[in-house]
Amino acid sequence: MTLRKFAGLGALLSIVMPGLAMAADEVAAPVLNSGDTAWMLTSTALVLFMTIPGLALFYGGMVRSKNILSVMMQCFAITGLISILWVIYGYSIAFDTTGMEQGVVNFNSFFGGMGKAFLAGVTPSSITGPAALFPEAVFITFQMTFAIITPALIVGAFAERMKFSAMLIFMAIWFTLVYAPIAHMVWSGNGGLMWDWGVLDFAGGTVVHINAGIAGLVACLVLGKRKGFPTTPMAPHNLGYTLMGAAMLWVGWFGFNAGSAAAANGTAGMAMLVTQIATAAAALGWMFAEWVTHGKPSALGIASGVVAGLVAITPAAGTVGPMGALVIGLAAGVVCFFCATTLKRKLGYDDSLDAFGVHGIGGILGAILTGVFAAPALGGFGTVTDIGAQVWIQIKGVGFTVIYTAIVTFVILKVLDAVMGLRVTEEEESVGLDLAQHNERGYNL
Repeated sequence: MTLRKFAGLGALLSIVMPGLAMAADEVAAPVLNSGDTAWMLTSTALVLFMTIPGLALFYGGMVRSKNILSVMMQCFAITGLISILWVIYGYSIAFDTTGMEQGVVNFNSFFGGMGKAFLAGVTPSSITGPAALFPEAVFITFQMTFAIITPALIVGAFAERMKFSAMLIFMAIWFTLVYAPIAHMVWSGNGGLMWDWGVLDFAGGTVVHINAGIAGLVACLVLGKRKGFPTTPMAPHNLGYTLMGAAMLWVGWFGFNAGSAAAANGTAGMAMLVTQIATAAAALGWMFAEWVTHGKPSALGIASGVVAGLVAITPAAGTVGPMGALVIGLAAGVVCFFCATTLKRKLGYDDSLDAFGVHGIGGILGAILTGVFAAPALGGFGTVTDIGAQVWIQIKGVGFTVIYTAIVTFVILKVLDAVMGLRVTEEEESVGLDLAQHNERGYNL
């Protein structure tokens, strides 16, 4: 009887076990999650919306009427240029992990391999994500939109005086030697230089904003001041455009930050919440700081405060809690106000549209404060147990990015200036870049 039982059990197992093995294989295999895919598709569209039309309108309204088309044209041209370069080699430089090994510093700690050049191996069935939940094609496009907006932000620093041809070549080289390598160091995973350091940068405080802000500062110093700056009035010609652009940036930034969770989950939800809190706090912080300092709050001021808050919360969005976001936002609004106004006047550099004052300073402030408010002891959701140690790691990441970006950007600009010249002529600058560079007018009244 006992033998019959074991024989029956053996027969049952012989039937069931293959099915269990198949089920295990199915669980282990990557499975597309339609909810995550839908969220990442939406986030990708939102981030592209930040550059065109958001940034194009934001910057376009702040320049003089004779230069509105030139700034918008630069945003559109950069969108096209970086999209193609991303496909050819940018994605591979940023995210190919060939030759990388955690704790080992080698060439591939700074620069990705070329295994993904021309998007080799990418098919409709390629799946990626933290748990392989959405198509790799979506991830590629999502990250492409980050690569697009970063060089476009630099435009604000040298607006109204750089040749269009020089701008295109500068952006192509800068993307290749600065943006893609920094993205690789921070986001590529184990073996990336700053990833191994433990730098926290959820959505691009280092990769996007410090990178663009420092490059903008170097660019405006190398090109020199606009003709007549600072004695000639250079007021924004259409603050309505600027406010609309700021509103589009605010809305699009939910894709930027919440989309960086790479899933439709609780992290994305919290990233959305803290983004809203920090942005609102920064807008009010800038507004009241300006009100107290100059006697009246301005539309340009609140729009700038909005962007400062968005910038500062970007590296922290996945790890800080609501109260940490409130502090980061208030700090960003007040600090960026004084840096974009008082500091710029005292030092005398011509950062046309405050690319450094908002993105550089806001990015640095947000990156460092991430190390503070990511700690669970202060309401954060990170794994930070030693705030001092994490703040030092953040400072180290900021310092490396500032030095690397400043040096490489300076060299690129000086070489281009010697080869082809960077600035338009004084006559062209007086006429305006719309006519001088594109033979068009923004307004035919």
